[in-house]
Amino acid sequence: MPTAPRFLPAGESALVVEFGAAIDAALNDKVHAFDRALAQAAIPGIIEAVPTYRSLMIHFDPRVLATDALIARLRRLEMAPEAVAPARHWLIPACYEPPHAEDLAEVSAALNLAPERVVALHAGATYRIYMFGFAPGYVFLGGLPPELAISRRPKPRPPVPQGALLIAGGQALIANRPMPTGWYNLGATPALLFDPRRMPPVAVDLGDRISFVPVDGATFATLRQAAADGAPAIRQKA
Repeated sequence: MPTAPRFLPAGESALVVEFGAAIDAALNDKVHAFDRALAQAAIPGIIEAVPTYRSLMIHFDPRVLATDALIARLRRLEMAPEAVAPARHWLIPACYEPPHAEDLAEVSAALNLAPERVVALHAGATYRIYMFGFAPGYVFLGGLPPELAISRRPKPRPPVPQGALLIAGGQALIANRPMPTGWYNLGATPALLFDPRRMPPVAVDLGDRISFVPVDGATFATLRQAAADGAPAIRQKA
């Protein structure tokens, strides 16, 4: 990992602060520490900061703040250690039965693993929430077992349903909106992790941990209806 971040202009009104080139918990911690320091600095002209796996994109008003001036301010930011609330660990229901596991057989054949083994590996892992992105409420996870490493599809598949549990490129993802994708769908969660009726609309947070709890199709249907009615379908691990 680089010892200092790189500052990469992204047009006239955005700047990417890059901390490395890997999916790594320590690197992601640096991103969030920098994001907190930036918020505390309250630099005039900054509109929004968007953390990712390895970088922080800063959107700013170029009429108020020039790129060079922003970089100079960022180089002086102090990221002193501070008390951070312990990460929460969420238990999220997941159904790996038809019709939810649309690509399970395909992944099983591609990886030469029994479908039951694919499910056991996916459900048995503990994941870290690294970022939100691509579409509202999409939750990008690290911690996918190496045995489930599979490349993205050469061409996108038809839209996955809401709550689809996807894998590709060594990553896992919870898709909270139907959308075409190059990832593989192993199952689905009935939980609505993104709900614009809530405040905040996303039920989980960056740095939190996630474990999937397998449920059958009937339980999925019951929990999905409860989630649609506003009831939580996830719970914190004791």
